[in-house]
Amino acid sequence: MSDNKLEALKKYFGYDSFRPQQAEIIDTVLANEDCLVLMPTGGGKSVCFQIPAIIREGLTIVVSPLIALMKDQVEALRGNGVSAAYLNSTLSSSEQDRVMWQAKVGELKLLYIAPERLFSGNTFEFLREWNVRLFAIDESHCISSWGHDFRPEYRQLTNLKQRFPDVPVIALTATADRVTRRDILKQLNIEHAQTFIASFDRPNLSLNVLPGRKRIEQIKSFLNKHTGQAGIIYCLSRKGTETVAASLQNAGFRAECYHAGLPAEKRSKVQEHFLRDDIQVIVATIAFGMGIDKSNVRWVIHYNLPSNVESFYQEIGRAGRDGSPADTTLFYSYMDIITRQDMINNSDQSAEQKELLHAKLNRMKQYAEADICRRRILLSYFNEAVDHDCGNCDVCRNPRTRFDATVIAQKALSGIARTDQKVAMGMLIDILRGSRNRNILQHGYDRLPTFGVGNELRGEEWAEYISQLLNSGVMDIAYDEAHAFKLNPVSRQVLKGERKIELVKFIPLAERKAKEEELIPKEKPKQEIIRDALFEQLRLLRKQMADALAVPPYVVFSDATLSEMAQKKPISEAQMKAVSGVGAEKFRRYGEAFINEILSFAKENTKPGTRVVKGLTYIETLDLYKNGYSVKVISEKRDLNPVTIISHLIKLKEDGHEIDLKSLIDDKSYKTIINAAQEIQISKNDPLKPLFELLNEQFDYGQIRLAFALWEENN
Repeated sequence: MSDNKLEALKKYFGYDSFRPQQAEIIDTVLANEDCLVLMPTGGGKSVCFQIPAIIREGLTIVVSPLIALMKDQVEALRGNGVSAAYLNSTLSSSEQDRVMWQAKVGELKLLYIAPERLFSGNTFEFLREWNVRLFAIDESHCISSWGHDFRPEYRQLTNLKQRFPDVPVIALTATADRVTRRDILKQLNIEHAQTFIASFDRPNLSLNVLPGRKRIEQIKSFLNKHTGQAGIIYCLSRKGTETVAASLQNAGFRAECYHAGLPAEKRSKVQEHFLRDDIQVIVATIAFGMGIDKSNVRWVIHYNLPSNVESFYQEIGRAGRDGSPADTTLFYSYMDIITRQDMINNSDQSAEQKELLHAKLNRMKQYAEADICRRRILLSYFNEAVDHDCGNCDVCRNPRTRFDATVIAQKALSGIARTDQKVAMGMLIDILRGSRNRNILQHGYDRLPTFGVGNELRGEEWAEYISQLLNSGVMDIAYDEAHAFKLNPVSRQVLKGERKIELVKFIPLAERKAKEEELIPKEKPKQEIIRDALFEQLRLLRKQMADALAVPPYVVFSDATLSEMAQKKPISEAQMKAVSGVGAEKFRRYGEAFINEILSFAKENTKPGTRVVKGLTYIETLDLYKNGYSVKVISEKRDLNPVTIISHLIKLKEDGHEIDLKSLIDDKSYKTIINAAQEIQISKNDPLKPLFELLNEQFDYGQIRLAFALWEENN
């Protein structure tokens, strides 16, 4: 069975080896045992049930919460040559009847279905006729009220094991703490199932947290550096998505908003445009994204603080699913904490649930305010030990320097106290720096003892330090009083000198950018420039083919696969199939077109004495051969020795091209060479000079190699 699963992985998905734990999970499923799989988004959960479905008899039922997930995965599976379908409300009655008939007669390997559809009508009676061999419960955290995305309809799955006791169940999720994992097993009646917990480390994701000031300006700057790269911006509110999307549209970016308040037709259209790369930016609430199988999302931005680490990690995991580098950014301000706390307090949850939600929010706050490696914090949350910093988060790239900021804090808190706790950020900074603008003079703030006591710091420095004081709870903010700052018990301890305050040393934005730019080579090597240009050309071809087939571009090939093509420049079937992500079906459908695109690029960018594509000289020989020219004419046209041309044709034959070697040598010469070779027991891998001399130099080395190649082909 081990060979079968590896063969299926290569044939249908184009990969030579499994990711960690995938093989063990597949073996568990094939042994008809239940299991729970915890893998981060993009970790390869789907393969764990798709491979067993492909190589064993019968039907695999995949329970999935979102229509988008079903559609995406079914399209991807069909693109890989796997028979799959889905049942949901988007299908007409006749389409549903056709799918159910396919399931009944055994034409399907996988059937995706929503839990509501699974428990409606006579579906369970049909399942008994469909030779179901496996239930895969995707996004299984939805069954637990302790999870971050509980869905009541998932509770009905508790009956699954009772109705089908002999059919194994594989539960899969990207985010679940210990409590949620135990509840999943209990609710599915598979308490004794083996649990597989994969590493949550996604080293390709860059982790960044930025102050929540001038967010739109920061996003515009970010997008200008990520031209053409698709990404998601998550906002807390529907209104927020509309506002951010409109701002980006006005700045010339291809952006759309997405939230549950939009008509279903509009949501579907926006999502489809994003999946097909017609939209670069989608600004969404958490209503968007769960199960979206778009592998070429290159970045994710959180405009507001998520409610818990599970949601945050699942959402950033939608970037870089193909394994290529991706960026994630979280904007953070104390206002987000207050808003989230109010949402919890005003909810109809039980006291126990509210306590849990507050605790999870606090862990998210700790992540945002951290001055240690952010990846360590995330992995620690999921109970994964790590003994080194990641080097790919903002803290690692710009290590924090802390200093005693008690005096700075006292100056700021004194300014708040002296103004009767009625000023917001801008006014407080003006007071501390001694600005004599109209508002200051009008309120008489220029006569305060604290006026000008902080003129040694620039305005941006004060803004940073005040934000840190706010985020660390040294003072409060009243958003319903024009964002006025308020003192609290900690504030008074600091003012009385009973408590020391440490802050992270301010680093100007220009200095931070300069440090990061020092790590970037000023000029790309020529080969890298060529590779980038080829990648863009291949991406354009992918988009054209995807549009013609009415599928998302990543269904054709992922960004990671295109990147490897641009680097390796495959120009034969064997070379193309060696690229990760190019299986037999993908090559049959798209291989030749992409090879031709690489060849076209190479010819356009090749100058005398240079080599853009390894093996291009062989292809030039192949073009002339296909046009019917003889070896002699080809050698003249290319100004190469005929022996070299014969070597090209032999290599092209080995690489899978249609070359009629027999037409290049007559029977008598072939037999004479092979008989002489057998007489002195020499093969093609041995030095050919003895054979050349034995034949009295009657045949050149090209003819000798040709005879060996033909003999090997016939034997």
